[in-house]
Amino acid sequence: MRKLKLQMNMTIDSFVGGVNGEQDWLERNQDSEFIKLYQKDIVDSADTLLLGRKMTDVFISHWESQYDNPNAVFARKLVDISKIVFSKTITTIAGKNVRVENGDLVTIVNQLKREKGKDILVYGGASFVSSLVKHNLIDEYNFFIHRTAIGNGLKIFTDPTKLKLISSKSFECGVVANQYKPEL
Repeated sequence: MRKLKLQMNMTIDSFVGGVNGEQDWLERNQDSEFIKLYQKDIVDSADTLLLGRKMTDVFISHWESQYDNPNAVFARKLVDISKIVFSKTITTIAGKNVRVENGDLVTIVNQLKREKGKDILVYGGASFVSSLVKHNLIDEYNFFIHRTAIGNGLKIFTDPTKLKLISSKSFECGVVANQYKPEL
């Protein structure tokens, strides 16, 4: 059975975005070891990417605009990977390798997990991830904790959620990567 893996940047005070989704707190000077973790190790373990509707337009336009850059290996991975957008309001979205799902989140995600293939990766957005957390659908949490506190913003946890730490690694750039699994 495929695992559903969350990969999410987070402030040290547990926000995944500013009040309006700002991510100006992200560490810009990332070291090569951290870049390898999120651009190769985690992404290469998946063949499907799940996204919430609210972040999809910006995500797709950003990565597709970089596709033809000869140095943009990561952009090509994110464009070429199969992407499933969950929405209650739209039925199509422009972009390469993108499909929209309008059905029941729990049913569809569990069906995807039973399919053959590599793992499934979730990038966000905050309310979409919060729904996945609420329904206990995430099998592995990969949090990249940045060294900034913002005091207020978007969060993904709305109820008590117990997680078991699997690994933790700090990087030269100041980011700490914590991997957790649900403790049921």
